[in-house]
Amino acid sequence: MATTSPLRQRMIEDMTIRNLSQATQQSYIYAVARFSRHFNSSPERLGMEEVRAYQLHLVAQKHSWAHINQVACALRFFYGVTLGQKEAIERIVFGREPERLPAVMTAEETALFLKGVEGFRNRVALATAYAAGLRVREVTRLKVASIDSARMLIHVEMGKGGKERYAMLSPRLLEILRAYWRRARPSLWLFPGQEPGDHVSTAALQDACRRARARAKIAKPVTAHTLRHSFATHLLEAGVDIRVIQALLGHADLSSTARYAQVATNLIAATSSPFDRLSCDLIAPE
Repeated sequence: MATTSPLRQRMIEDMTIRNLSQATQQSYIYAVARFSRHFNSSPERLGMEEVRAYQLHLVAQKHSWAHINQVACALRFFYGVTLGQKEAIERIVFGREPERLPAVMTAEETALFLKGVEGFRNRVALATAYAAGLRVREVTRLKVASIDSARMLIHVEMGKGGKERYAMLSPRLLEILRAYWRRARPSLWLFPGQEPGDHVSTAALQDACRRARARAKIAKPVTAHTLRHSFATHLLEAGVDIRVIQALLGHADLSSTARYAQVATNLIAATSSPFDRLSCDLIAPE
């Protein structure tokens, strides 16, 4: 059994004290370990020049900016908190990630996609992701007790960053969940996994997404997160206030929600251009 070094243990304790989620802790430990292996040296013997060289290496290897910035977060925490080098927080920079519009399905594509999901559990789980705008990780960790039919709410216990929130429970989804419960009889986890006591994995739902996309013959890329993007966009197109959508998605910053305005095509198409109000003839009579 591999032993944990005192330095790694210290970092784990620092993250635990700050209540970082288990997923964040694992990604930070992994990033620092990869950094250390790259130079074949303990990270406490490496400095800002090595950090800079490693970031350039990641760029040269064409890693995504999301990955590069996650590594920057991990190294900032390690040097700034665990090693107490406060200046490192300023010196370890983030890359500017290109802004891309989220992939969104139309209502018709969403219906085709959900019909194409194989397996009753997977189909209901992904329908829940769309109906309530949940992240795939949030769906996998739903419990039977998370469904509050009296208040028509879904209790999300472990959202992003370990935050709790309530999501909407639509009447149609409640009807489907009741039919699912009568057939599957889940006990603790709403969507159980293969092993007793486990919940369904994110990998299983993402794999179900890939197969459903192929069956529905949808050309655009579709992941479980696309259902959340589509949920937000469809609400915005239906005229729901953007601050309500922000609360439903659990976004701390309104700017995260505002980007859906860029893909709400019916709002864009229905907006009058100021050009239409100009009283001038630009084409001479023939």
